[in-house]
Amino acid sequence: MAGILYLVATPIGNLEDMTLRGLRILKEADLIACEDTRTSAPLLRHYGITTPVTAYHKYNEKEKSPYLVDVLLSGRNVALISDAGLPLISDPGSCLTEACREAGITITVVPGANAALTALLLSGADSRRFIFEGFLPQDNKEKARVLESLKTEMRTVIFYEAPHRLAKTLGDLAGALGRRRIAVCRELTKRFETTEILELTEAADLYKTKEPRGEYVLVLSGRDPDDLAREKQAAFETMSVAAHVALYEEQGLGHKEAMKAAAADRGVTKRDIYQALLSEADEA
Repeated sequence: MAGILYLVATPIGNLEDMTLRGLRILKEADLIACEDTRTSAPLLRHYGITTPVTAYHKYNEKEKSPYLVDVLLSGRNVALISDAGLPLISDPGSCLTEACREAGITITVVPGANAALTALLLSGADSRRFIFEGFLPQDNKEKARVLESLKTEMRTVIFYEAPHRLAKTLGDLAGALGRRRIAVCRELTKRFETTEILELTEAADLYKTKEPRGEYVLVLSGRDPDDLAREKQAAFETMSVAAHVALYEEQGLGHKEAMKAAAADRGVTKRDIYQALLSEADEA
């Protein structure tokens, strides 16, 4: 029988946040695949875990995954851990899990600490509906597409950011999104844990001069639905009915469905849209 791949959460700062099950799995596994063996060493040493380790990170995951699959197919169990928190969340591991599924190897998760959810609870933002964006793309075109999509995002948005990129990221968010509330969470579960809740523009201005230290999680409040509705309504009022219908047709709707969608936006009937199209055509 093949072994089991365990995706094991590790503490994001405080070593006491390691779960009892996680400790047992790390001790009983035949091999631990670490994102960075040097980073994981203090945790393993603290709990007296002597299981053999091997490096598995974003620079070698494609080459290392077949080796780990062979280990598992030989009947041995492997525990995958990242430097902190849950593996695969903005961390390597997807190549391995995909290869394991193709090979019919059992995968299970040993849950535990997670920086994104910890920051969400600290932020005071709406936790009913949220999305995780991870790190903003470094490529400017890809970043611009993400920022554009966030202009109408009503759910809470969670980001990770490194200290050397924090000021730039806050500036980019403020420039694209304007006045939104953001929680800047730092050093979660550690001695110097802090959470600053600010207007996005205030946060951007603050970190122009304040030196960031430690790893950050940013929790951005979603767009107010009433404000978004008013903005859309104002845009529709300056748009011709034909252009409004064409907008939905460009998104893939048929003509009748596009008319129905435009009618809903404008608070009128589909017949009103039809009559307006005729009128605009006559005027043209």
